[in-house]
Amino acid sequence: MRHAFIDKYSEIDSCIHRLDPRIKIFGIFALVLSVVFTRPSCFVCFTLYFLFIAILILLSKIPLNFIFKRSLAIIPFVLMIAVFIPFFKKGEIAGAYSFGSLRLTVTYGGLMIFWNVLIKAYLSVLSMILLMASTRFSDLLKALQHLRLPRIFTMILSFMYRYIFVVQDELMKMEQAKQARSVGGSRWLHTKALANMVGVLFIRAYERGEKIYLAMCSRGFNGEIKTMHNFQIGRADLYFLLALVSVLAGVRIIGL
Repeated sequence: MRHAFIDKYSEIDSCIHRLDPRIKIFGIFALVLSVVFTRPSCFVCFTLYFLFIAILILLSKIPLNFIFKRSLAIIPFVLMIAVFIPFFKKGEIAGAYSFGSLRLTVTYGGLMIFWNVLIKAYLSVLSMILLMASTRFSDLLKALQHLRLPRIFTMILSFMYRYIFVVQDELMKMEQAKQARSVGGSRWLHTKALANMVGVLFIRAYERGEKIYLAMCSRGFNGEIKTMHNFQIGRADLYFLLALVSVLAGVRIIGL
């Protein structure tokens, strides 16, 4: 079975990959917060943010098509939320459109909010994709644990990422078995088979979870994320953090 791992390119040797995961988490979240609190009308600031993120992506040596495809997968959900804003925000009317008896008006304020939601969401998604793609998932969880994220959250994320592919494999095997045993047939038959598959999948996932939990307890698992890599903040990490803070401060000054 083939799966799309979020840390597919985490083994690349680049200056971004070699950074301490704690520094990357802190830097990326500072970048996201800076983007979120930027005024919507500061187009120069958003351009500078985009150029800075693009430079980081180029330095990471992660394929651009991977970043682009992953970022485009999020945009439809953002559009579903923001596409109606220009029609309901009150203010100066930018245009009016009639669809039979339905008349819709677009305001400049609504368009500005739509732009605000879209650009901030896309820049934030690009930043998070860069963080996830340039860091091993196990190292990311360990770094979050070192940053005092509650242990229960890191455990849930760890198990979810590790075993979602196992559940997906089970589902794909059941789907292949269903197709091999029910060629043709009515739509009701396929719907009934799908409902049975969901129930069986839930039972299998629950039983496998119980077995894995007992096996981990017998091996001394205490909820702590363990990796082969020890974190150590070096000079390159401090230089990156200093450069990041300088860029964000400069963009904020331009925005003001």
